[in-house]
Amino acid sequence: MLMAPRFLVSAIIALAAMMPIRLCAADEPLRVLLDWKAGAERGGFYQAQALGLFKKHGLAVTLIQGGPAVNNQQMIAAGAVDIALGSNDFAALNLVKAGANVRAVMALFQKDPQILMTHPREDIKSLSDMAGKPIMISSMAVTSYWSWLRSAYGFSDSQIRKFTNNDGPFLHDKSAIEQGYVTSSPYLIEKAGVKPSVYLLADNGYPSYAGLVLVPQKLIDQRPAVVQAFVDATIEGWDSFLDGDPAPAYALINVDNPDMTDEIDAYARMKLKEYGILQGGDAERLRIGQMTANRWKLFFDTMVKARVYDADLDYTKAFTLDFVGKESAVH
Repeated sequence: MLMAPRFLVSAIIALAAMMPIRLCAADEPLRVLLDWKAGAERGGFYQAQALGLFKKHGLAVTLIQGGPAVNNQQMIAAGAVDIALGSNDFAALNLVKAGANVRAVMALFQKDPQILMTHPREDIKSLSDMAGKPIMISSMAVTSYWSWLRSAYGFSDSQIRKFTNNDGPFLHDKSAIEQGYVTSSPYLIEKAGVKPSVYLLADNGYPSYAGLVLVPQKLIDQRPAVVQAFVDATIEGWDSFLDGDPAPAYALINVDNPDMTDEIDAYARMKLKEYGILQGGDAERLRIGQMTANRWKLFFDTMVKARVYDADLDYTKAFTLDFVGKESAVH
């Protein structure tokens, strides 16, 4: 049997690596609803779009911005979009509770970027020190992570003050405590002249994933190659955005959302890396998007204890490990 020269084999391998990957039919259309407006927190999707990574995997992806008036859970349950991002584990579990046949196929954020922040002050050095003090949070927070704060840290509903997406009250009141996102809120406060103290809930025991990619079971059953292609292209996009040149993503982000600037995007990207939001946890030893059954069970058990869900809810219907790895039998 004749053997090809080594240089020829190497050339063939190199050429194959450069060829487009087609895991599904060419240009499969997908409408993807993001969980908020365009920004670096969704940078991996924009990087995949800008670099043609979705197209390389045989997809024609349309990225749709979310926002305060968009209910992602309703949109994905109704079939108005093909894929939607869920802000946290509550999004997937609430869909199960509502009887919607939708699953998380990957969790982009190993840590939820949710924070509480204060002015620098001697009487608060931990979340525990905030018990009993007024805290400005949103209505969405009341039905999600606030339940965990009540259960884990003894917070009470009497502490709740309305957060209206206006930092003015926080800036003018040195005793104020306010919710935020680690990738953006401290930046805005610092620009106003205050260096806030930041408490990332995930680093204080809050077990939720964030940035869930939610997919209807029908799409999973009928076109699993399309789902896998989207997962793989998304991971490639995030790898490139975080560890390569993010400029292609910035350019698309700033077109979709003119309120963004390269400076704001760069700050958010820096914080995503600094706190290990995407690359920490199980993603550190595996890959971005990784989920485990044990982590889902921990979150569910925590929220049963917090009286958010009944113990007989089948939480395993909230996710599938088929697209990011199957390592994680529940013990």
